[in-house]
This record gives sequence, structure tokens and C-alpha cells, in this order.
Amino acid sequence: MSSLALRRTTGIVLAAGAAALALAGSASAADGPKGRAAQLQAVVDCRQQADPAQRLACYDAATASLDAAEKSGDVVVVDRQQVREARRAAFGFNFAMPSFMTRDAAPEELDRITATVESARMDATGKWVIKLADGAVWRQIDTKSIFKDPQRGSTVEIRTAAMGSYFMKVDGQRQIRVRRDN
Repeated sequence: MSSLALRRTTGIVLAAGAAALALAGSASAADGPKGRAAQLQAVVDCRQQADPAQRLACYDAATASLDAAEKSGDVVVVDRQQVREARRAAFGFNFAMPSFMTRDAAPEELDRITATVESARMDATGKWVIKLADGAVWRQIDTKSIFKDPQRGSTVEIRTAAMGSYFMKVDGQRQIRVRRDN
């Protein structure tokens, strides 16, 4: 995923989440869990209808409203796998996932990723700039050298280190300290 696409996707997710939270904020606290979109709450509320015909009519109307809100982007529905993918795409950035993306889920600590090198080059200061297959760009910030230069197709493992920094191993070699550029 390119840097622009990642920023656009992140912006869309955050904007949609803010919209969903704003919609949910207009409902009273007794209507359901905090952060639940009004359109989803309307579907859940249909269960309270005792008469089967009224319940069906309620579900039909509520699901039509929910579907329209999802199609327009006013409500965004994501599953846990999509949240995991978003967390992986954001690995290396120092921000917490919005609470609506992790509500009612045990926090999954993502402390390392394995990826494939798309391209690698040395900058003017002799430090590595490595672009991964997913579009993430990582820059070496220490002065350590590695024996074998990273190349397209090399495998890298990036893990969190102390105080918000990261270590990268290229093809299992000695680790270098890196930071994410995009």
C-alpha cells in the first residue's frame, strides 16, 4: 500500500469513526453501549417488538437504514481481521488505535512484523532506506553496518525496542535501529 493510500485509508477510517461516534452520541446512554451507531442500535432495538409482523417491519426498516449509512460512509463496519490488518499497516507509527476499532476486544500486542523488501538504497549519509512490499518505508538511524546488503525479496523482521524505537534484522543478520518514515 502506498504512503498516499495508507494516509487516505487511515483518514477515511478515522473520519468514519468520528462520524459513527457523533451519531452514537446523539442517542441516549440507555439506548446501548457507548460508541454504537444509531443505525445499528435501531436494528438491535427491533428485538423488543413482540408482534412478529411489527418486528419484521422494524428489521426491514432498520437494516435498510443501516445499509444506506454504510454505503454512504456514515457508518463503517469492520471485522477483527480488518482491525488486525490496520494495526499491522500502522506498525511503526506511535499512535494508539481509536477505541471504536478495539472496543470489547482484548488488546493484541503487535511487537514485531516480518515483511519482504521491495527496494533498498543508501542515503547520502550512508544509512539504509528500505521500502517494504506493503509500501512502508523504514530508515536506519544508527551507524551499525550489516554484512549483506538488503535487496528486493530480502526478508526483514522489525520489532519494537525501548522508548518507542525499532530494530530491524535483514535476512537474519545483525539488527539495526530504524524508524518508519511514512
